Amino acid sequence: MSGAYFLAAAEEDRKQRQLRVNKRVLREQGSPLDLPDEEFLKLFHLTKPLFKDLCTVLTPFLPGRQYSNAISSDIKILTALAFYGQGGYQKEVGTNLLGLSQTSVHDCLRDVTNALNSPKILRKYIKFPRTNQELEEVSRGFFQEFGIPGVAGCIDGTHVAIIRPCENEGAYFNRKNYHSINVLIICDSKLNILYVDASFGGACHDSHVWSQCPVDHFMQQLHSRGEGTYCLLGDSAYAQRPWLMTPVPRANPGSAEEYYNRLHAHARSAADRCIGVLKGRWRCMLAHKVLRYSPIKAGKMVNACVVLHNFANQAGLTVDLQEELHLDYQQQILEAVESHDMDGSRQALIGRLWGTRSACMYQMEYNRHCDGNQYFT
Repeated sequence: MSGAYFLAAAEEDRKQRQLRVNKRVLREQGSPLDLPDEEFLKLFHLTKPLFKDLCTVLTPFLPGRQYSNAISSDIKILTALAFYGQGGYQKEVGTNLLGLSQTSVHDCLRDVTNALNSPKILRKYIKFPRTNQELEEVSRGFFQEFGIPGVAGCIDGTHVAIIRPCENEGAYFNRKNYHSINVLIICDSKLNILYVDASFGGACHDSHVWSQCPVDHFMQQLHSRGEGTYCLLGDSAYAQRPWLMTPVPRANPGSAEEYYNRLHAHARSAADRCIGVLKGRWRCMLAHKVLRYSPIKAGKMVNACVVLHNFANQAGLTVDLQEELHLDYQQQILEAVESHDMDGSRQALIGRLWGTRSACMYQMEYNRHCDGNQYFT
């Protein structure tokens, strides 16, 4: 096994020891809200004010208490947050952290996951820009940060490990030889997730998942109606299209194409960072954690984590990215497809960027000095 695996395992062991200390403090002090702020954040991955806001949002979507001794909405939500942030087994979360049985944890997780997947919640917190005003707002963020005009989002896929499914196993067995769902994510420059699809098996290529995506059809329609001033940025796993800009293969050093590739990679790194923050906070999605659920239930948990990601990100809550993300990256699948600029749209963008490169580099440098890096601690 690689040294990276053992380093990640050692780091995981250290964090588990610290987590046991945190859990003992919680059991001794009683109410989770009585914990010190830092301990509460470590265990539940939200601040206390954000947790209270989340309870206000989710409680109307949770089943009502039928008995006086039934589990409260607050405890249900805390249980789900602890599981999403820790991963592993339900029994560990219930017995060691909140004094709940495995059955109770299962019920809490089911109720909160369903609440986070309610159509009203999904529409509120995961929304791809549709109007000209919304598209322009996202595009402005990318231009100010990275110097590329007309970008409506960055697209990428990430694999989330699951147990071997009972049905249609082959659709979920990926090229890294483990079972997974291939999750499509589109994000903006501020790392908000604009779209997610967690319904495809790990055997599916990123380009196939994208070809079935409603956003692909929406962007194509914009261009067919002559409103094609916006595009997405994707890596070499996707085919070049007027509405999806990909890198130029084998660009010559010092050429306009290489300059475009550098800007493209810099901007598209938003998707990598977004996925890193998503999995860094909600660690049940890490490849070595393995969601022990059916593909449908695992997909709903991914949706739930994406809602919580946006909820925390829009509130400005940072996350300390852990070393185990490197292990997760090793379990991801990178496959390139042929990338031909059939209609010259990419070359037109390359020419535009090359012609304005001095002003673009000045603007990006200015933005870096003004804003800094606000996403990581």
